Amino acid sequence: MTLAAILAALEQGCLYGIMALGVYLTFRVLNFPDLTVDGSLPLGAAVAATAIAAGIPPHLATLGAAVAGFAAGATTALLATRLNILGLLASILTMIALYSITIRIMGAPNRTLLGLPTVFDPLSSLGIPLYQASPLAMAAVVALVAAGLIWFLHTAYGQAMLATGDNPAMIRALGVNTDQVLLVGVGLSNALAALCGALVAQNQGSADVTMGVGTIVAGLASVIVGETIFGAPTVARACLAVVGGSILYRMAIALALSVRLGPLAVSPSDLNLITAVVVILAMASPHLARRQRR
Repeated sequence: MTLAAILAALEQGCLYGIMALGVYLTFRVLNFPDLTVDGSLPLGAAVAATAIAAGIPPHLATLGAAVAGFAAGATTALLATRLNILGLLASILTMIALYSITIRIMGAPNRTLLGLPTVFDPLSSLGIPLYQASPLAMAAVVALVAAGLIWFLHTAYGQAMLATGDNPAMIRALGVNTDQVLLVGVGLSNALAALCGALVAQNQGSADVTMGVGTIVAGLASVIVGETIFGAPTVARACLAVVGGSILYRMAIALALSVRLGPLAVSPSDLNLITAVVVILAMASPHLARRQRR
């Protein structure tokens, strides 16, 4: 695997690590099965691309994408809490609706950003080759997001969110409105996914309605791989492990795509198979390790 491929995998791992932190927030902190991220990621890309094309500054467009993602997550939470729809089904319904909403926002299944300003334009003035500067910028962004999430989960409201996922009956008895906590948590998770989508669209130069397919699988793979390899005894270490898992997951994909055994070569169409294998190995490794010790 070449240096360029390693740097590209590092860049993608940091970029999608923002989305993985959102998945960690719902699946691990809130214990809420949320598939909305498959729709909120392209929603964020669509909002950012459309806003930038309309002349809105890229930073404000990216912020608007995060707000749109929060609204998508809040919709899922409201369906689950106010209408008593099963959480998994509520997220699927929202995800399906977001497909049409995303196309409506862009006016087409995709929108290009070529020739338009993006948040990454200042990187070209650093005097560093873009393929080297971009991974560093992505690492700084995901580090900032992870630090913000760690700080939030150590606040009183963040502790209430942790308790809501761990023992909702107990925290409800203490007077905490768990429905509101769930709304904020799921909304924040999808805001991170939409932020990731906005950055991905500006990084690759286009937004597409199908770019969110498999997002939840990649997020879960990052969470599971990170927790398996790095452990998650504390909130801070868990968040760092999720980001590390995202980087390792992208590295594994890049390595798999570079493998060639005679006439047999791995193609991009095999990514879902590679993801399934990575997740299976990550989930099975603790069990296999225990059997080995016995």
